[in-house]
Amino acid sequence: MKRIFGKLYVQVLVAVILGALIGVLVPETGTALKPLGDAFIKLIKMLLAPVIFLTVVTGIARMENMKELGRVGFRALIYFEVVSTLALVIGLIVVDVFKPGSGMNVDVASLDTSSLATYTTAAKHASFMDFVMGIIPDTIVDAFAKGNVLQILLFSILLGIALAHVGPRGKVFVDTLESLMQGMFRIVNMVMRLAPIGAFGAIAFTIGKYGFGSLFSLGKLMACVYLTCAVFVVFVLGPICRYSGFSLWKFLKFIKEELFTVLGTSSSESVLPQMISKMEKAGVSKPVAGMIIPSGLTFNPDGQAIYYTIAAIFIAQATNTPLTLADQLIVLAVLMFTSKGSAGVTGSGFIILAATLASLGTIPVAGMVLLLGVDRFMSEARAITNTIGNGVGTMAIAKWVGALDTEKMHKALNGEVQEPDVHVSQSEKPTSHTAPLVPSLKRAVQN
Repeated sequence: MKRIFGKLYVQVLVAVILGALIGVLVPETGTALKPLGDAFIKLIKMLLAPVIFLTVVTGIARMENMKELGRVGFRALIYFEVVSTLALVIGLIVVDVFKPGSGMNVDVASLDTSSLATYTTAAKHASFMDFVMGIIPDTIVDAFAKGNVLQILLFSILLGIALAHVGPRGKVFVDTLESLMQGMFRIVNMVMRLAPIGAFGAIAFTIGKYGFGSLFSLGKLMACVYLTCAVFVVFVLGPICRYSGFSLWKFLKFIKEELFTVLGTSSSESVLPQMISKMEKAGVSKPVAGMIIPSGLTFNPDGQAIYYTIAAIFIAQATNTPLTLADQLIVLAVLMFTSKGSAGVTGSGFIILAATLASLGTIPVAGMVLLLGVDRFMSEARAITNTIGNGVGTMAIAKWVGALDTEKMHKALNGEVQEPDVHVSQSEKPTSHTAPLVPSLKRAVQN
């Protein structure tokens, strides 16, 4: 029994159950526990910038073939766009089949939209060009101070390329960064010990504040979101896993600790450092893991994409707003672009959805008030789907570009190798990180 409860994912699961009970039985106490969840998320966000910076810089600085960096990035963007578009399409099909909003007959004029002011104000500034310009930081310090993932990623890639071109003269600096990275991952391990407490507080607050009553009132909408996420994981990510040479079920077992943490915190960011480490353990080369996992938060938000299409069409159905097939395809086309700016923004789901509806002009933005009561309960499905999709995408892209050690992958997914969470310096542990990013096609086929 002690051995079972010693596992982190078991502790998180128990904490989630206890938090839910507190929220139901003593809602005032559950609401007051919100700081526990917030503190855990803040601790994780405190580590995101240095972990991304150190992982990407050291990984790229030790690469021998710089041309492959661009090839990895280009193929990653192709993968992200195709898979997230599939998520949008599946969401559109499910909401059209089940029609969760039909019969609600909501009068838009009667809705109190004052609670939407924060989201609609932010949405006015969320244009595509703002998103593109936002990738470039005003200063390096500003990027780290604000914790902007894409800005940090851009600077880290540029610095890694520069150090790779410097050659032996930059070795001392790169070795120093390697040592610092070991320390950062030790801190990550320490913080993750607090995941059960964070999950307990977050779930207790959610149930205590919103209660189960709001769940039943819009249960059909929630069921559609959860069903679509499950269909996407099984029927889209499953075949991608098989094509990449591994089992979806084994992969889910491999990242179960991260998934339970995401379940409790409703944030895919809360496990970003751990996911980078897990992908490296599963045979993904260091620069690929360091690039794809952080960038996937923004460019591969599969769970968010599903939510956007379902939520948009749900509002149209609930308010009896007629939409032709052409109108729905336009919604889909707009979301293909607007959904890419959803990560790293406070209230990102509502802000991006508000911006999309406002730009379309056909679906009333005021209808978003219908989602406020249950949005928090759907965030778990979005975050878990984002995390799974990001992990599978990293493995698939690594396989695509030949940066996946398949022997190491099979050992990790089969539980045959239990490596320490702390990264080992390059001088202590020679791995594929020092080898060219892409091995020969012959070796890839043999694996």
